[in-house]
Amino acid sequence: MAASSSSSPSASANASTATSAAAMGGMDALVAAAKAEGHLNVITLPSNWANYGALMKAFTAKYGIQITDANPEGSSQDELNAVKQLKGQSSAPDVVDVGYSFAVTGKAAGDWAPYEVANWNDIPAAAKDASGAYYADYGGYVAIGYDPAKVKVAPTSFKSLLTGSYKNQVAIDGNPTQTGSAFAAVYAAALANGGSLANIAPGVSYFKSLKQAGNFVPVEGTPATVQSGQTPILIWWDYLLASEVKAKVPSFKIVIPSDAQYAGYYDQAISASAPHPAAARLWEEFLYSTDGQNLFLEGSTRPIEMAAMQTAGTINKTAEAALPQVPGSGSLQLPTTAQVTTAGNVVAQQWPSVAG
Repeated sequence: MAASSSSSPSASANASTATSAAAMGGMDALVAAAKAEGHLNVITLPSNWANYGALMKAFTAKYGIQITDANPEGSSQDELNAVKQLKGQSSAPDVVDVGYSFAVTGKAAGDWAPYEVANWNDIPAAAKDASGAYYADYGGYVAIGYDPAKVKVAPTSFKSLLTGSYKNQVAIDGNPTQTGSAFAAVYAAALANGGSLANIAPGVSYFKSLKQAGNFVPVEGTPATVQSGQTPILIWWDYLLASEVKAKVPSFKIVIPSDAQYAGYYDQAISASAPHPAAARLWEEFLYSTDGQNLFLEGSTRPIEMAAMQTAGTINKTAEAALPQVPGSGSLQLPTTAQVTTAGNVVAQQWPSVAG
């Protein structure tokens, strides 16, 4: 269990309502208050996911603040549950990193404390809540990854997965009603099958057809299931296929589908009941600094401040060049809050027909 806050009550109270570092009296004051707390609780951050292992080590090295990472293999829904169930306890999450639909749900429930990092203007307007409740941090594109030793014909699109000879080979990384990345796979499939950001239903129908064809394996696809051959084809974020699967299957190939370029970003939010409110805010400042964003990039993700960093010349060009190529223009199109809410309801209603 994480240590409880050791900062003064006034500092903690101030931090718990601060909407920027300036509101804390400046960055030095925020650092001092965070160091006084001495601890940060994060949740569901695998060390090899988006380079979080390096990010956590760098934060602790810079500020001397120890980090507890609870349930590292958990889901976005687990994060929301923990915020509610552990409220008032010293082990409660200070911050979350969740799929967009879960960030929207958390805001509606009043779970987040609004905050704007110093580099707020470098985050595109479409990638942040106007009130500061949540804000994209890193992302990538839904991609098809496959083990060429077990998959003889390289898949290039969602259509190819349905029409090709891929019996019992295709998986996503979980239940799309519970996991942001699986939800994104359904969204991408919708775009490839006549749907849109406003209409995810064709994506559910696609996976139903994929299952009926005998190609979809309704299990949680993981690096281990790829390695064992249970699911040699995995639809997941390009950066996770690179950092988690390719590390175990060196010959693994990753392709962004030609018929659907769906970009998605995870979102940061600070818990309104964070036991370490200053450390939570300092963590966000670190993640959105040039150093933090480049560390995300080194984890094969596309940091949300990427365009601003390219313009400023502060981006790690070697890491940038290693990213998978995006077919077409690669322009960033993100669903609106209303679209995600609607899509989430549709998937919740219709996915049982696929999983059942």
